[in-house]
Amino acid sequence: MPLALLALAVGAFGIGTTEFVMMGLLPDVADDLDISIPSAGHLVSAYALGVVVGAPLLAAATARMSRRTVLIALMALFVAGNALSAFAPGEVSLLAARFVSGLPHGAFFGVGAVVATGMVAPERKARSVSLMFLGLTVANIVGVPAATAVGQQLGWRATFLAVSAIGVAAIAALVALIPRDHAPAPTTGLRGELAALRSVPVWLALGTTVAGFGALFAAYSYITPMLTDAAGFAEASVTLLLALFGVGATAGNLLGGRLADHSLRGTLFGGLVSLVLVLALFPLLMRTEVTAALAVALLGMAAFITGSPLQLMVMEKAAAAPSLASSANQAAFNLANAGGAWVGGLALAAGFGVTSPATAGAALAVLGLAVAGTAWAVDRRRDAAAVTAGRERVVAGHVPEAVEAVRR
Repeated sequence: MPLALLALAVGAFGIGTTEFVMMGLLPDVADDLDISIPSAGHLVSAYALGVVVGAPLLAAATARMSRRTVLIALMALFVAGNALSAFAPGEVSLLAARFVSGLPHGAFFGVGAVVATGMVAPERKARSVSLMFLGLTVANIVGVPAATAVGQQLGWRATFLAVSAIGVAAIAALVALIPRDHAPAPTTGLRGELAALRSVPVWLALGTTVAGFGALFAAYSYITPMLTDAAGFAEASVTLLLALFGVGATAGNLLGGRLADHSLRGTLFGGLVSLVLVLALFPLLMRTEVTAALAVALLGMAAFITGSPLQLMVMEKAAAAPSLASSANQAAFNLANAGGAWVGGLALAAGFGVTSPATAGAALAVLGLAVAGTAWAVDRRRDAAAVTAGRERVVAGHVPEAVEAVRR
């Protein structure tokens, strides 16, 4: 694997840290700005909105630029957004800064995935994407706890300054490690990129992402009350248990990348089936502390097995212009985050019990399987039609030979 993937992983580490650290800093931010916890929670939504808006918008706006240049520019915007967050004087300015911080997220992963796959042999494409995503999963193990500790000891503004420093390190790594000839300017341009989104298989792949990762976030958004109220853990233990989720996610990400290079669709189906089973068993696993800890790790593993296959599938369905479609897949991840949390919240509000969000997540995972199955059926139908059309062209081009064969 080329060393340049390390530069992408460093950028992913910084992005993953700033995305998830706000959850642990909400009380500190609320106290400092003299706002309520629910109001501080809007800072999480502002970042997610930035991702959804920025992913397709920035990918389209930079369609004719060198992908190496785009990655460096996106990371510079990331540094600026986090620096603005560190010096934001009030709630409104911090909301705007968090929105700016989210803008480069989806486009960085989208363009980064295209660059990563372009630097390796075809049989290693999924593995290269998983190594870039490794920065995101490791951020949940190391980056988020460390950044949260920095915020609690030195103030939440110090956290965003530290994340900005990670972004600067990522820019230096991108400049030093990504060769110019491996990230040239795309030849399709904006029109070609937009044409990729008119493909039914692309939208089915994006739909699988929304449903599949919506299943994860339906449960994960409410993992703390499950661990404390159902499994009986003390609140102080939750941080360590969430690190277990990161360990499982890292293992699943690496496993999914390796398996997808052998069977892309098989890995996707296997990951979704595993996710259905884990979420369906959550109410049982949450009855003891040992099985609950196992459930958290298995949830991360089952969900992130599908990460690389989904990203690569979107890119393959939009092979002529993958940057915009790949970035749109990152927007789909964040839609899954918001939509999954909403579905899980509905289950809780309906009074189905503290573990009911996991059951709702299992239903979403089944929906993801259905969408993936539909995509597989569409692909088979299109392949069969292409084979039939090819045979008809061959026969039409060799009519005399065909007639002679019949006579014989």
